[in-house]
Amino acid sequence: MFDLDTLVRPNIRAMKPYSSARDEFQGEAQVMLDANENSLGSAGPERFNRYPDPLQRAVKAELAQLKRVQPAQIFLGNGSDEAIDLLVRLTCVPGQDRILILPPTYGMYEVAANLNDVGIERLPLTADFHLAPETVAAVVASEAKLVFMCSPNNPTGNLLHAEAIEQILRGFRGLVVVDEAYADFAAAPSWTTRLAEFPNLVVLQTFSKAWGLAGLRLGMAFAAPEVISYLNKIKPPYNVSAATQQHALQALQDAPHFEQMRRALLEGRDWLAQQLPTLPIVETVFASDANFLLVRFRPDATVLYHYLLDQGIVVRNRTTQPGCAGTLRLTVGTPAENEQLLQALREFAG
Repeated sequence: MFDLDTLVRPNIRAMKPYSSARDEFQGEAQVMLDANENSLGSAGPERFNRYPDPLQRAVKAELAQLKRVQPAQIFLGNGSDEAIDLLVRLTCVPGQDRILILPPTYGMYEVAANLNDVGIERLPLTADFHLAPETVAAVVASEAKLVFMCSPNNPTGNLLHAEAIEQILRGFRGLVVVDEAYADFAAAPSWTTRLAEFPNLVVLQTFSKAWGLAGLRLGMAFAAPEVISYLNKIKPPYNVSAATQQHALQALQDAPHFEQMRRALLEGRDWLAQQLPTLPIVETVFASDANFLLVRFRPDATVLYHYLLDQGIVVRNRTTQPGCAGTLRLTVGTPAENEQLLQALREFAG
């Protein structure tokens, strides 16, 4: 049985959270002299002299409608990386507990564990980047406090099989974190639709990819209200700036532009996936549910990587990642950028 309170570190269960001025007073007043802000205004053209809403209520209200969840099921942070770090700190006693990852996968899970002096259990994906039955069984049997599952996976681009994730959700005793940074590019439903079934489920999403707001650094975590309450307890008091909240609200009210960009990126991904296999230097184009393609090149992907750099084209060299020998990760660009990439690959192939 999943029991959140026994999973959370004892010192965090007992701690008293910091109470900010904006926690103690919410709303508007004629004279605000409680937070030691600069009452004269701000340097620069915009007014940001007041602290932001520490719980981002307006953004969460919009998101709740879009995602069909309750505001109490939403955590907002400085990118998804903040949620990753807080989840590790929430549950793992330094020098004692561990997390579980499924390489090849997003590198920040390991960074967060190392930063917090937390052990790492690694169970590799299969050669085609899926969860083998024996791996699922090993995850369920693990004593790790958290398992991170990136789906669609980074750097491979594929969705993990839903049946395998569900087995883990039903059997694993810790928190199951499904990182959906690229979910807007996938045809499968989000795991946010299953939150009511699984009290141990945490779903991560981001404004950095399909929304095109990487510069804002705004990430989302969706979970049971009890989990969100703990994250709010340990986060910095004003972790999301007023400017970020304002821009996020404007983006959420511009859904048609979001959908237009999403469809254009999917068209670009499909075009690249059709064109790349025609090149003699391409060995494998892995199926993708994201806004990038993992491609295995011959004879030497690292030489090709440096050639592309010389042409002013930056891609990601993934050759050192488990199971990714000889691969480069190619982000879908504009139609002109995709053409430029393909032309450079043709010239390299001779």
